[in-house]
Amino acid sequence: MMRLVEATIDNIIKKGLNIQLLNITQLSEYRKEGHPSIHRKQWEPLTKEQLSNPIGHADCIHWCLPGVPDTWNEILYAYIFNL
Repeated sequence: MMRLVEATIDNIIKKGLNIQLLNITQLSEYRKEGHPSIHRKQWEPLTKEQLSNPIGHADCIHWCLPGVPDTWNEILYAYIFNL
C-alpha cells in the first residue's frame, strides 16, 4: 500500500505540487508495547472473570502516558513553526 502512496505522491510532485508525507503508520510500528488492551474493539464481550482481572487486559501505558499521537503532535508542531 505504501508503494502506491509513494507513487501517487511522486506523480503529484511531477505535476509541480509540493507535498510531503510523514509515515505515521511506520512510526507507530516502533512502539514496543503496541498490543491489544481492554479499550480495543472486542469481537466477543469480556467475561466477568476478564473484567475482574484488568491486569490481563487493561493497559495504562497506552492511555495514561504520552505515546504515538503525542509524537505526531510534536512533529506537526515543529514542522509548522519551522516553515
